[in-house]
Amino acid sequence: MIPPPEPGTIYIVDDDASFLKSISRFLRASGYPVQTFESAENFIQQLAPEMSGCVLSDMQMPGLNGLELQAALAKSANPLPVVFISAQLDLPKTVRAMRSGAEDFITKHSSKEELLDAIRRALERGAQERKDRERLKKIRERFERLSERELEVLEQVVRGGMNKQISANLGIAMRTVKLHRTNLTRKLQVQSAPELTRLAEEAGLFKRDKSP
Repeated sequence: MIPPPEPGTIYIVDDDASFLKSISRFLRASGYPVQTFESAENFIQQLAPEMSGCVLSDMQMPGLNGLELQAALAKSANPLPVVFISAQLDLPKTVRAMRSGAEDFITKHSSKEELLDAIRRALERGAQERKDRERLKKIRERFERLSERELEVLEQVVRGGMNKQISANLGIAMRTVKLHRTNLTRKLQVQSAPELTRLAEEAGLFKRDKSP
């Protein structure tokens, strides 16, 4: 039995109107929500942060081609996974697409099972990546609650500084350092210095700091 479709819409991008019609009909019959676009430019113009699912795109198209569409998606706030489907296999472009993160590259002569398998994997990946982005957004929102001084103390903690060192480095009393550290654990919802460090790294803070 074929597993039920993963949630999310399949955004089909292809300049071949007859193919768009046939593939969208097949995917809808397979239980997937579908939207079709006759150019990569049209799709990019309508791309929105709330859109979830994956992109099924031709490689060769007038205007933006498939690789250019993939690059534009990667730079956007909503980098949906891409499955490429093309009339024929182009090995160099396939390699470039896969290295750039494409979920799969199949031909229009591939079996329906291959197509559905690639789409299921892309939708699962897209759902997980969306959860990861939401988690990261919530983590960064916690850091936005910190005062400038709390961020300075946090950076010292991430460097491995003890209270006495932090006091000397920032020119503040140890009692004040302890107070800030208490506020950090409360606002960031953690219990220890290692947790603070892991959370700061996950949020991408202090990446340029090369201090030992």
